[in-house]
Amino acid sequence: MKATIPLLAAAVALALAAPLAGAQTAPKAKKLYCWNEDGRKVCGDALPAHAVDSARTEISAKSGLATAQVDRALTADERVAANQAARAQRSADLAAEALKRRDRAMAESYATEEDLRKSFQERIVLLDETVKASQLGIEGRRQTVLSLLRKAGEAELNGKPVSKVLAQNVRGQHDELLHQQEVLKQQLLERSLADEDLATALQRYNALKTKNARGG
Repeated sequence: MKATIPLLAAAVALALAAPLAGAQTAPKAKKLYCWNEDGRKVCGDALPAHAVDSARTEISAKSGLATAQVDRALTADERVAANQAARAQRSADLAAEALKRRDRAMAESYATEEDLRKSFQERIVLLDETVKASQLGIEGRRQTVLSLLRKAGEAELNGKPVSKVLAQNVRGQHDELLHQQEVLKQQLLERSLADEDLATALQRYNALKTKNARGG
């Protein structure tokens, strides 16, 4: 019988402790909610399901003061647009930071404006040589196509059929000529942009040097 006394005492202690623990938990502060519904302001101590996504003001029932301002939930299209705008902004920020790093590297790499010009000039010379080589290659390819076409024309004038090999060769050389012409277009575009890149680089370089000289 004596062995049951400690168990009984523990049970009583737990029963007494439970209400005390609950008493130590502060009651949740009551709130009022105000939102617009069909053009009129509606307030209540509970937020109905149809108003969960609406913009609302939360007010302390005790003080009567506003404690929070909750914006309305975004629609699916608005969320997509917001995400796209956020991604675009992140990309713009990364691009701006990359440009700053390039500018710093440029200012540190070239002691003078002339050094910068020489660096760009090496690139421009290489582009000029590439363009010239492409132009010569295109001219040679054009002459090859013309020669093959003359052979095909002579065969037809002599009443002979154009051989399958010759026809395939004409098509192959013509397709390659078109490809080389497209490549040349890209090279010419890159060459035209090189001068603009140099002008932009010089402008940024001088601005950075001036800023550094002023201690900015």
